[in-house]
Amino acid sequence: MRELTVMNLLPQRLDQYLLEQYPHLGMGRINKAFRENKIKLNGKKLPLNTRVIQGDVIALYLKDEQLEAPGKRDLDPKSILYEDDGVLILNKPAGLPVDGGEDSLLERARVHSPSARLCHRLDTGTSGLVMLAKTNGAEKALTQLIRERTVEKTYLCVTFGRPQPPAATLHGWLEKDSAKGMVYVHTKKETAQSKEVLTRYRTVAVSGRLALLEVDLITGRTHQIRAHLASIGCPILGDSKYGNNAANRELKLKYQALCAWRLRFPSGLEGVLSGLSEREITVPKPWYCGQVVDGTLK
Repeated sequence: MRELTVMNLLPQRLDQYLLEQYPHLGMGRINKAFRENKIKLNGKKLPLNTRVIQGDVIALYLKDEQLEAPGKRDLDPKSILYEDDGVLILNKPAGLPVDGGEDSLLERARVHSPSARLCHRLDTGTSGLVMLAKTNGAEKALTQLIRERTVEKTYLCVTFGRPQPPAATLHGWLEKDSAKGMVYVHTKKETAQSKEVLTRYRTVAVSGRLALLEVDLITGRTHQIRAHLASIGCPILGDSKYGNNAANRELKLKYQALCAWRLRFPSGLEGVLSGLSEREITVPKPWYCGQVVDGTLK
């Protein structure tokens, strides 16, 4: 239990006062605590719209860990696959956003290295390798490598449907639908805003209706792999946006079976990127890869 003595000279609603003192609780948790009889004002349970004034005593029958604001989480040390003075390469778990919230990969990276900034992105449901820079020079150099397509990015994914032929380079034109938050891939350029996409895949294993693919991302557009494979009738398993939701439910996939698995850096890198020259970095293959190979997932 924790007691608060109100210091406000002007009257204020009880719920608003508590929200100012414990913003991390939110109104939802404050309302829940009230329903559970865990908030007392001057020894009584009074409505949350009651006005409190200086000298009033509020008793909160909540655990200390509920009342303490959660600190920002640091990186799991196992997620750091490469680090030097300018570069940080991490293994992002599926379900963790790269940015945009208090608990994102970027915010965790900034606990570890306050100057960290993203050089590219992965979808929240995609796992795997993310490159971050710790200095302006490293950010400029890494983004230039990505823009010039000299970093080879290879993904692993499981598709619902076996692509034919088993290996190919797909060529298409991608259009964004910002209102729906989706992209569409066509075989020809539909509008002036269409962007060329190239996606190379190789079938590694098959199991029933499923195929395990290695995919080389030649161009790097929004949702490119997900939309491009869906356009040939082989959506990624677990993908709720472009995939087969009935199959996703049946096979109980929470996130898309897509992993940024390997990065290969070119030779001859100098300066801030010299440590990455000719380096290959991979993450452990996700669980679904082994289950397609041994036929457990099908």
